[in-house]
Amino acid sequence: MSGGRGASDPRAGSRAGARGGSPLRPGVGRREVWSWAMYDFANSGYTTVVLTTVFNAYFVGVVAAGKSWGTLALTAALSLSYLAVMLWMPGLGARADARAGHRRLLFASTAGCVLATAALASVGPGDIAWGLLWLALSNVCYCIGESAVASFLPGLARPEAMGRVSGWGWSFGYFGGMLALGLALWVASAAESDGLPAQAYVPWIMGLTAVLFAAAALPAFLWLREPCAGANREPVAMLAQLRTAWRETRRDFPDFRRLLLCIACYQAGIAVVITLSAVYATEVMGFGMQQTMLLVFLVNIGAAVGAFGFGYLQDRIGHRRALALTLLGWIAMVLLAVSARSLPVFWSAAALAGLCMGTSQSAGRAMVGVLAPASRPAEFFALWTFAVQLAAVVGPLSYGVLVWATEGNHRAALLATGLFFLAGLALLGGLDFERGMRARDADVPRTAGPDRVSAA
Repeated sequence: MSGGRGASDPRAGSRAGARGGSPLRPGVGRREVWSWAMYDFANSGYTTVVLTTVFNAYFVGVVAAGKSWGTLALTAALSLSYLAVMLWMPGLGARADARAGHRRLLFASTAGCVLATAALASVGPGDIAWGLLWLALSNVCYCIGESAVASFLPGLARPEAMGRVSGWGWSFGYFGGMLALGLALWVASAAESDGLPAQAYVPWIMGLTAVLFAAAALPAFLWLREPCAGANREPVAMLAQLRTAWRETRRDFPDFRRLLLCIACYQAGIAVVITLSAVYATEVMGFGMQQTMLLVFLVNIGAAVGAFGFGYLQDRIGHRRALALTLLGWIAMVLLAVSARSLPVFWSAAALAGLCMGTSQSAGRAMVGVLAPASRPAEFFALWTFAVQLAAVVGPLSYGVLVWATEGNHRAALLATGLFFLAGLALLGGLDFERGMRARDADVPRTAGPDRVSAA
């Protein structure tokens, strides 16, 4: 590729330019944005197949042989992996900003996730320790990569177009998840028609998922350039970095801090839907395996449509108002699903969940991109990752505790989940977006230089 772009104001661009012209920053081409969006396409196959649909059920039913503690072991391993990301990511993000290492962090995490996913193919009946190890490692690497690729967003999109560009990536991601799930179903159907057990074909699905991830992520490493020249802020030790970042947001970026709390609340509710929707459909609505798979496809289709289309609306009506609308949609979805006694009503709730999932996840990432200082994108997106991973632990765990406490009442647990969305809406009400952007602009980089660096 050619050399780095000429020096320019990293926040250049007017609202008129974003609406009437290109939504991209000067010097950013369509191929580079496409390669960035393709990474969302790549890593979504991992979450859909490994975490949501195939390997989790395979581990509990085959690897752990249906033992009563199998589900607990699985969720404990994932919770520990989320905790590791929460502790490590602020320091890793600060180092990426200080040393212009966003591409290196993205490549290392991608390689780790691909290799660990491929290693899951070696897990068979009784390989409990190895299964949990490779699952936790792959999830840690996936979460780091998700945060790393998000840190490229402020360098690609104009602030006024952050919503639509973020939506492009999320919508690509959901299609990637559907492709990976479709291939997995094809392999499983062919194997089961020949009478083969799960341990004979799940390893092939894991290998196929790893190959798809690696192939779809390749454009990002060919054409996605380093987003900034470095913030010249040498990071400190892991826990000290986390404490420093949290204190700094309270002192200098109070609206960004409120946004993080808002995201942590509503993402806890989303984590319940992602992790336990299949369980709810099975236990409450009596869904079989085929209906559950169709449910996953419907949610992904709705999410892709929502993420792509809502990004344009978000840029037009404003980030805070757009997120408020989608949180109201989540509350309506919870009430609809809890009250559902017939399949048409439940399918309607599932479609609404898909639309809200795509819009709220994309909107949150875009808002972080707008409020993050231009010289420290990875550090601030690492705090976003912290909030999302905290939600991934708290949300499903609270649902499980409520189901246990109510002796299996999934409807009551789902109704209580709506409180997460209400809390997010309340926190959003106190967020001053204009003040948050002024705080962003006041954080001036200590050194000047080209805002983008060649990938070569």
